[in-house]
Amino acid sequence: MTTPPLPEPLPYHRLARLSLFPRWWRPPVGTLVVAVGWLIAVIAVYGVLDEWGSRNGYTEGPDGSVQFGPVADTAVDLLLLALAIPLVLLAVRWIGRRPAGTVSSVAGRLRWRWLTVCVLTALSAMALVMGAAFLLPVGDGEEFRWAGWQVFGPALAMLVVLVPLQAAAEEYVFRGWLTQAAGAFLRSPWFALLPQAVLFAAAHGWGTPWGFADLVVFGTAAGWLTWRTGGLEASIGLHTANNLLSFATSAATVDGLRSDETAADATWPLVVLDVAGIVLYTAAVVWLMRRRGPARTAPAPLPPVRPLADALSYAPVPGSAVAPPRTGRPTPGAPVPPPYDGVDPEPADRP
Repeated sequence: MTTPPLPEPLPYHRLARLSLFPRWWRPPVGTLVVAVGWLIAVIAVYGVLDEWGSRNGYTEGPDGSVQFGPVADTAVDLLLLALAIPLVLLAVRWIGRRPAGTVSSVAGRLRWRWLTVCVLTALSAMALVMGAAFLLPVGDGEEFRWAGWQVFGPALAMLVVLVPLQAAAEEYVFRGWLTQAAGAFLRSPWFALLPQAVLFAAAHGWGTPWGFADLVVFGTAAGWLTWRTGGLEASIGLHTANNLLSFATSAATVDGLRSDETAADATWPLVVLDVAGIVLYTAAVVWLMRRRGPARTAPAPLPPVRPLADALSYAPVPGSAVAPPRTGRPTPGAPVPPPYDGVDPEPADRP
């Protein structure tokens, strides 16, 4: 009897196939639940804040929403984006019917040591890009004005706490849930990675063509790193470092956090520098993977084992002395032995 070969290990984008009860409708339904659940949460939070701010005399902005100040408004926006993390984890667990940690990595959890290495590496690469950006010529009316420590200090403390949550939330949605939702049907990683990169760029709005292209490159690189390393740690590290330095630069400028510009509005010189930083970080992660990289795949679920009673055949063979097993029911037409009364038969009576 030959042993059937074990199934191939699953890469990150195929981890939706770890579901105990795989069904085709689980990925699209989970996507709808995450999107609608987040919109409901955002509307509810904004409604409560607007009502509370109106009663306490806060002014309204041009869009009619209550303004609490640049630091507080930025904190609210970051927290609302962070709400996507529990929604994704619940969708993986309840709708995907698999462990929630499988959206974090092939190990079923966030690998914190590897995440720390990635964050430190990304901060180094993005700091070089930010330093080079300050050397670019400044346009008319764009002179840097220092906001002062009384403004920059509290803003920086808020950003250090909330930006990692906001960056991780976007990674859990785009590089996590959407990638694995596509990977449930598509074997090639590229067909799972490219759509999420375009959606990621579109979610930041339509600015300049250069800015949109930069976001597509960012999403593709982050998705490839997620597949290559077997988890979200590398993409979270890149996203956190990029956003933290960008927000910190805005907070250091007078009224910088009031600006409505996003990464989609970047000019081509900034895009060139940003792409260079992404390439540098990607190369560094690949090099680190060869030295101390974590696992890239997860063991595939084994096929269900047939019960022993179903695997063996008990059909009587003519001329064989092997009798079929007793099932508790007499065979039709066969003599039924008398019940045992506790007295052994005499030797002569024994067969």
